[in-house]
Amino acid sequence: MGASWLTSRFLFSMGLGGILFMMLFLADRSWAIDVELTMEQAKTSLAAGRGPMEKAETVEQVASLIKATDKAIRLGADLEKNPCGTSAILKTKTYWLEYFGRREAAESKRQKTEIRMPDSKIQEILEMPNLELEIGLCGEEEFFAEGAQVVLQQGRHNIQPVDIGAPARGRKIPGMPNSYTSRFTARFAYGDFDHQAQTTVAVFFPDGKLVNIEADFSKIK
Repeated sequence: MGASWLTSRFLFSMGLGGILFMMLFLADRSWAIDVELTMEQAKTSLAAGRGPMEKAETVEQVASLIKATDKAIRLGADLEKNPCGTSAILKTKTYWLEYFGRREAAESKRQKTEIRMPDSKIQEILEMPNLELEIGLCGEEEFFAEGAQVVLQQGRHNIQPVDIGAPARGRKIPGMPNSYTSRFTARFAYGDFDHQAQTTVAVFFPDGKLVNIEADFSKIK
């Protein structure tokens, strides 16, 4: 899962007044992005991912299920309508639990026995400190995404990722000979941003180009 642990730089940069404000702010929040999940809630999410996959009987049904799942958590362009659009998939703890629920169902079918994730592995997901964004971009040559950077903009605050992966080599879009898609992953510490705020995912390119993806975190689990 590649999660890296939260550093203390954020708290030091806020100062005492900012820390006190944040403590009061967080104490009165009902976060939309589920971060403080219990083991019982985690197993409910695993079951939510497992159930539909258990009912899928053909390769086509499985592919349709996965496509619908990704579409529900994708920000930005609808790639079925605009294959050269900019988009992002938000991989929250709930996302990973439902993902592994689908894996449980698939492995159970393959091995013809019930496969379940051990509690120790579930606990690892519950302790993940970072939100992962998988960002999809479109450009006109294979290496267009090299050097791209991303921040979360919430009001006047720019939240930097705790780590960012190298973009994949561009892949040609069928039927669009001069268009390539690329992806990269960035992770943001849950403690660094407002989990309910209207947010802009801002992607910056070395040539000065800027691409924005709008997100309402209050609607995301």
